[in-house]
Amino acid sequence: MGQKVHPTSFRIGITEEWRSRWYADKKSFGGLLVEDFKIRRHIKKNYQFAGIPKIELERNREQVKVILHTARPGIIIGRKGAEVDKLRDELEGLTGRTVTINIKEIKRPELSAQLVAEEIAQQLEKRASTRRVTKKAIEVAMSLGAAGVKVVAKGRLGGSEMRRIERQTGGSIPLHTLQANIDYGFATAATTYGSIGVKTWIYKREGTDKETEDGPDAQKSQAPKRAKARFKR
Repeated sequence: MGQKVHPTSFRIGITEEWRSRWYADKKSFGGLLVEDFKIRRHIKKNYQFAGIPKIELERNREQVKVILHTARPGIIIGRKGAEVDKLRDELEGLTGRTVTINIKEIKRPELSAQLVAEEIAQQLEKRASTRRVTKKAIEVAMSLGAAGVKVVAKGRLGGSEMRRIERQTGGSIPLHTLQANIDYGFATAATTYGSIGVKTWIYKREGTDKETEDGPDAQKSQAPKRAKARFKR
C-alpha cells in the first residue's frame, strides 16, 4: 500500500505555516476546530469568484482574526467597505465572537497552485479539453518565473466510460526536497458525468519575487566586487 501524506502538512514548519494559529484545551479544541471549518466553508461558498486560495485564522479568548489571501480584493471589500462589513457581521453571527478581517492581495494568481487548480476545474466543468487547459496553465506559470509545474487530473475525463489519469509536467518538481518552495492546490470539477479531481504543484524558485520587484540589475549591484590581484615582477 502507498503511504501518502498531504503535501502542505508535509512541509509545515519548513516552507509552510499553520493555517490556524491558536491554542485550546481538550474540552474546547473540538468546538473551535469545527468553528474554523465553518468559517472557511462560509467564505469559500459565498466568495468563490474572489480567488481565495488560503484562509488563515488566529484566535485569542474572545476574538478571531481572519486573514484572507485573495486575487480580487475589490470583490470582498465592495463599495466603501460594505462587503467587508457584511462578511464580518455574518462571521460574528456564525461564531458568536468578535471578528477582524485582514485582506492580502495576491499579485500573481497564475503562480498560486490552488487558484490554478480551481481555474482548471472551472474549465473542465465547461467541457474544455483537459490536455489543452492543463498545458496552457503550465505554459503561463512557467513564463512568469515558475521553476516547475505538475498537474494531475483524475476521473471520467472527456465523459469517457472508464476513469483515467492525465498528467502534465513542465520544468523540475523536487517533491521530496523539503527546502524547495513548492505550492500545492486541489480542486474538484463537478461535471454532468461525475467529479474530476485536479491536483497542482508549482515549484517557485527561491528569490523569484525579489528579482521581479528589484529587477535583475539590482542583484548585480549588490554582489561584492572581487579585488584584482596585483603581481609584482
